[in-house]
Amino acid sequence: MKEQPEKSPPPLSVEELARRLNCPFEGDGAREIRGVSSLEKAKEGDLVFLSHRKYLSLLERSKASAAIIPSKERYDRIPVIKSENPYISFIKAVEIFYKPYCPKPGIHPSALVSPSAKIGKDVTIGPFAFIGDEAEIGAKTVIFPFVAIYPWVKIGKETVIHSHVSIREEVKIGNRVIIHNGTVIGSDGFGYLQDKDHPHIKIPQVGTITIQDDVEVGANTAIDRAALGETIIKKGTKIDNLVQIGHNVEVGPHSILAGQVGISGSTKIGKNVIMG
Repeated sequence: MKEQPEKSPPPLSVEELARRLNCPFEGDGAREIRGVSSLEKAKEGDLVFLSHRKYLSLLERSKASAAIIPSKERYDRIPVIKSENPYISFIKAVEIFYKPYCPKPGIHPSALVSPSAKIGKDVTIGPFAFIGDEAEIGAKTVIFPFVAIYPWVKIGKETVIHSHVSIREEVKIGNRVIIHNGTVIGSDGFGYLQDKDHPHIKIPQVGTITIQDDVEVGANTAIDRAALGETIIKKGTKIDNLVQIGHNVEVGPHSILAGQVGISGSTKIGKNVIMG
């Protein structure tokens, strides 16, 4: 398995960039754009964006070669690409110029993959990763070095698991999920029975976790498996670094949990919730 070489993104003309963004442009369409930047830090060859006219003074002083501006705004000092939502168009431009690092598909010789594991097409498994018995890894998923995937885990397509993540037995993870470094999915819930003769009796945590499609989980986060049943993170939810989610929690779709949020066991959170 060979890593992709690093290289600078090729320049694009303003006209070509506008075409890819499906937006009209005004000014010199032949001007080359080599990257993106903020208004304050931009240099020649950079693209910036203007979200509101209150930032026009920053754009006026900027050294950028082109800007994405609101459709109704007028500006002629440099070429402009006009958008109904400049921020979204700028995000798309960032994705055009900069691709995230990803090693080429293949299984590194040092990875330990169970013979009974099912590995999909074009999967990447990095050095010293472990894939347990009867685990299933969907097509085009990327497993970075030192990831531990326990037996009977199911992971969907085009998911990215970064280094030092541990995914415990029987966890189910959907498609296009991103899990950042050091996170633990499926650790035992914190459950103990208090008894006068036998203090702190551990309650077996025999449930599991389901993480649905398009979820992103930050670094060093812990999501506990259910005592019985399942802990559920529903589609599109984004979880920051250093978040603790207890056993049997249900997080509704498209919610956001900011860093250091802690959710006690059996809590139910609705859709589109933002917690910080």
